[in-house]
This record gives sequence, C-alpha cells and structure tokens, in this order.
Amino acid sequence: MAAAVADGDVKVSEVRDLTRIERIGAHSHIRGLGLDDALEARNVSQGMVGQQDARRGAGIILNMIREGQIAGRAVLLAGQPGTGKTAIAMGMAKALGEETPFAMMAGSEIFSLEMNKTEALTQAFRKAIGVRIKEETEIIEGEVVEVEIDRPGGGSGASTSGSAAKTGKITLKTTEMETVYDLGAKMIESLEKERVQSGDVITIDKASGRITKLGRSFVHARDYDAMGAQTKFVQCPEGELQKRKEVVHVVTLHEVDVINSRSQGFLALFAGDTGEIRSEVREQIDGKVAEWREEGKAEIVPGVLFIDEVHMLDIECFSFLNRALENEMAPILVVATNRGITKIRGTNYKSPHGIPIDLLDRLLIISTKPYTEKEMRLIVDIRCEEEDVEMADDAKELLTKIGQETSLRYALHLITSASLVCKRRKGAEVEIEDVSKVYSLFMDVKRSTQFLVEYQSQFMYNEIGAIAGGGAYSIPSNAGGGAAPME
Repeated sequence: MAAAVADGDVKVSEVRDLTRIERIGAHSHIRGLGLDDALEARNVSQGMVGQQDARRGAGIILNMIREGQIAGRAVLLAGQPGTGKTAIAMGMAKALGEETPFAMMAGSEIFSLEMNKTEALTQAFRKAIGVRIKEETEIIEGEVVEVEIDRPGGGSGASTSGSAAKTGKITLKTTEMETVYDLGAKMIESLEKERVQSGDVITIDKASGRITKLGRSFVHARDYDAMGAQTKFVQCPEGELQKRKEVVHVVTLHEVDVINSRSQGFLALFAGDTGEIRSEVREQIDGKVAEWREEGKAEIVPGVLFIDEVHMLDIECFSFLNRALENEMAPILVVATNRGITKIRGTNYKSPHGIPIDLLDRLLIISTKPYTEKEMRLIVDIRCEEEDVEMADDAKELLTKIGQETSLRYALHLITSASLVCKRRKGAEVEIEDVSKVYSLFMDVKRSTQFLVEYQSQFMYNEIGAIAGGGAYSIPSNAGGGAAPME
C-alpha cells in the first residue's frame, strides 16, 4: 500500500528555464590561495600567481581563523595598485568555504549610504558573523528506484492548467528497505525542478515537502549519462527511509536583525535598503543567540569583513573599529589600502596608510609587491583562458610588455576588446594587429594625462596657467612608462 507524502502549505511557483548568462569579473578566476598542505604557496594555483610571501601570510591567517585564535585582531593588505590585494582577499573567502560569512565593502561606501556611519559599519560587521543553528526535523531519505507520473489526457477542450491534476508515484529504497510513495502536483513540480531521475539520492522534508538532491548513487557511477564533471556520487542511505535528522542552517546576525525588525519578516531581506535597525532589537537577538549557545542549539561562526580603500574612512570610523574589535563575537577584519604615509581623514595628522597608530597596532600587516614580467605573462594566460579568448603567443608577449610599461589592469582590459576586433575580421585567434588596434583606441592613464596637458586650453574651466607653473599638477610616476611599440 502506498504511503502518502504531504504536499505541505508551501506554494511552489512555476519556474521557467532561462538562458544563463555567465558574468566574468575581474577576480572570477580566483578559486583559493593556491597553498599546499604545508601552507607553501604554489607558483601558479587556483588562479593565483606570484605574491608567495603574501599568500603564505594569508594562509596562516586562515588557520588562525579556523581555530578561532584571531578574535579582536585584524589584517592589513598593503601594496601598490594592481598588486593583487583584492585577489588575496577573494582567495581567503574561497578557501574558507561557503558556510563562512564573507562581507565586502569599500571605505567610500560609508559616506553614500542613507544611514549614519556607525550604523553602516555595525551592519557590515553583523553580515560577517554567522550563526550555525541546529534543529531536528523528520525527513525521508533514499535512492530513487523509479518515478511514475500520470499526466492527464486532454483534447482540444482540456484545461490549460492540467499540471494541477498530475499524480504519480515514487519508489525509494535504502540498503534495508524499499517503499512506494504517492505524489501530489506540488511534489511532482519539485521533482521536475530538481530534475530527479532513477539513481539519484534525495531527501524529502516531511513538513514542507521540499526535495533536495544529494547526488547520484555510486551504483550508477558507470552510467553513460552520469559522467559530467559536476556529478557528485554518494552512498545509498542505510536503515529506515523515514528518520529524524539534525539539520544545520547558517544565517548571519544581520539577516536575523532584518527579519526581526521589519513587518515583512523574511521578505524584508529582498527589499533592498534595510534602513537603520534599533539597538534594542540587536540586544534581544544577541541575548537569544547566547541562550541557544548555552543550550547547544547554536554556535557562532566568525566570518570575514573585507574593507577595501580603508584609507577613505575617517577618524570616527576608525574609533568605532577599535571598539568593535574588542567584542567577543567580532569577525575577522581584513582591510586593504594602496596609500603610503598620508593624512588620517577628518584630522590634520599624517600616519602610515592613513590609519591611526592605535588601530595599526592591532593589525597584522601583509605587504604585496609588484608583479615580475614572468608573473604578468602567467596572469595574461589565466585571464585569456577565463575569458575564453584564443590569443597568439606574440600577442600575449605584447600585452605583457604593455602591462609593464602602463599597468597590469590596463593590459587585462584589452583582452576582451582585442577579441572583439579579432571576431570582426573573422580571425581564429587574437594577433598582434588586434592588440595594436585596441591599444590605439583606448588610452592608458599616462597617455591620457599627456593629452590633457597638451590640449588643456581647449577644455572648459582649464587651469593651463597653473599647470604651466608646475605647482598645481604633475603626472603620477606610477601611471606607467611610455607607449608600447606597435610595429
């Protein structure tokens, strides 16, 4: 006799498959820090190139994070522009795994939000603090033996909403038993959405009817249709099909704050700007989380808060960071800057990296160095592969030379544009003439500055007199050298 599986009260909306568009970002090739088990940096690994000392330092920081030994401290990534500071931060996030919260922001964002600075920093901190909540729930877990779906027959006058009348059965098994369950329309929709087929190992939440596909059974490892690179194989479950299982959810404190401070509840997370949250709400939540920790129902997962352009913060923000790092639930703070000795914003005092000395004392400082010519070439190779661009070796050499004489970022920007020029002429791979073409079309900082100085009098509100005097403006020395040869 078939057992019944409740559909639950959860409404499953119709989902249509849409063409997926892959966005390629500046650091989409980063998969981790590229370290071995001894925390030694491989020369090229997981998208990372060079910066061995900085990556080794970041790896040690990761170990301290995992062992909970870095509370109340922070890390500063300091180096020239284009030396991989953000890439190292992204590598740390990838290495920590999906369950470890990672929040990222730029220092300048603080001044553009419609809330006070300390509230913005508080929200950023709580986005980087996770709560791992444990609860028991009743589930059905087994390997799919067979799925039978009875689709209603319909002629020309049949209702177009025939999916609501679908019925079916699913046969699940463990190593010890096998059972047939009746399926309702919502369960069938969930099965179709997850693309469940014979040989898959699934779980069904009895309360909500939610179906989760765990992977393919090892018995089907040799099936011709299950050999994709992303296929995950798991063992057939043991024991009873119906069981109580501990389910772990990881949410951030900020998400809990928003849910409890807005009338929309969970839907408030999708409403965009969450606005300011009252301190009373946070105190109640912190108290509840503390109770759960004592009862063993929850534990804190300190994540990582990465603040780029930290020199853009002012003295009030730095004072807040000093105090916030003393909290027992503080996340790991990673900040980055490309400034040398400069003024602390909001004061007339100068300090290394524009950061107050008392905060610098808390920081473990990791320095990044300019890339060598060989490392630049390797990065060009990685980005060409990431952007799916076929490029001749001599064109890559030219891009490397351009990167040395201007900046690595500028050279990498030319990859996609050179590929488009190549496609326009119906070429098979990017050649030197394609790179030369886009080099002539798009200026780097040095050539653009020279152009402005030469034709300043033809621009509105020009300051040509002040520039001629030499006191008001100078071409930055780190903008790069002269133009790369285009022969």
